[in-house]
Amino acid sequence: MVDCPFCSEDIVGAQFAESKHCRAVYNISPILPGHSMVIPKRHFRSISELPDEVYRDMMLFMRSVSERLQKAFQASGINWTLQEGEEAGQTVPHLHFHLIPRQPVDLPEAGDWYPKLREQQLIDSDKRPQLTDHEMKEVVLWLRTYFENHE
Repeated sequence: MVDCPFCSEDIVGAQFAESKHCRAVYNISPILPGHSMVIPKRHFRSISELPDEVYRDMMLFMRSVSERLQKAFQASGINWTLQEGEEAGQTVPHLHFHLIPRQPVDLPEAGDWYPKLREQQLIDSDKRPQLTDHEMKEVVLWLRTYFENHE
């Protein structure tokens, strides 16, 4: 789709893993360390638009990415979040799940990630502080290497 940042070839620079139909990318404005996204390679706006094959691939891939992100960031839990539609807070109209590894002491209360999002604007907001190009390249390279060595 024209003007979709997730359909642009530029997204490959943030990619650290892929499946047949999806890619895992590091979030340019992570809420917590390890905050990544899983997005379909083809443009879909809604999970209900996914063909069954892509849906199955996405769910299995998210499970695999989640397990490795938790190990990579020494997390004991993970949040999966989906904002579908502008009313739900989605600002990029391309289906994507946020995967946020969680540690026991990362926030005062386990559910504080959502209020933290609200304090820092929406999860998909470009108003949150972004990583520098150098920081982004470093973490993506580290994740690519980690994922290649921990399949």
